[in-house]
Amino acid sequence: MNIFHSVILGLVQGAGEFLPISSSAHLILAPWLFHFLDPGLSFDVALHFGTLIAVVLYFYRDWLYIFKITLLKSQIPNLKSQIYGKNILYFLILATIPGVLAGYFLESEAETIFRSPILIAITLSVVGLVLYLVDKYHAHRKKMDQITWIDSLWIGLSQAVAIVPGVSRSGATITTGLVMGLNRQSAARFSFLLSTPIIFGAAVVKLPHLIQNGLDNFLIIGMLSAAVSGYLAIKYLLKFVERASYAIFFWYRLALALLIMAVYFFRAK
Repeated sequence: MNIFHSVILGLVQGAGEFLPISSSAHLILAPWLFHFLDPGLSFDVALHFGTLIAVVLYFYRDWLYIFKITLLKSQIPNLKSQIYGKNILYFLILATIPGVLAGYFLESEAETIFRSPILIAITLSVVGLVLYLVDKYHAHRKKMDQITWIDSLWIGLSQAVAIVPGVSRSGATITTGLVMGLNRQSAARFSFLLSTPIIFGAAVVKLPHLIQNGLDNFLIIGMLSAAVSGYLAIKYLLKFVERASYAIFFWYRLALALLIMAVYFFRAK
């Protein structure tokens, strides 16, 4: 591990966590493609804290509003009231449950059999294609305040599937949001809000390991890189999808999948 590796992996984690390209796949592929040493669990925890910092910094006002309207049981007349319905917190809790269960029961598989480069290439291309087709041909007009508990449940179930590297947590939840009729920005916003408890939980579960081993400069640099790239990914994706489609992410995923296949079979010779 050196500073360059820390920065690259931090940037990859932050961008990949929120863009629909799969951060877990990229963190597996970067060492595999470029022969990095495995940075270890402590570095993984640090990167999760970096992305947690990013999503909290960007959405803390939204979360404060969401908690206020839940406690008061009515909307507060301001800009946020034009975005969120009064039941949004309950919908986010419902959507979080499948991901928590998947992480609890399938963690060992996620760290072993799900890490195959070929499996990652397949999931990258297939999920990317589904995102492209749904975005292009399915009607999506619903806003955030029109989300229902059925929408939330399906989005939560798709988040559980994203434990497989290459699926992408944001890719799966955004795609499902589009399937349920959400517009592009609402699907992305709900996905980002939904990431907060999942990232928080993953970081807290592994926090004792980080405390036991302590922070060093490489961990801090990786964490800060993930925080910066994650914040920028959230900010600019929300702006991007106001005027453009998700097609670029399909083409990126497909190109990466083809690269994986080419490298895999070249090395097998």
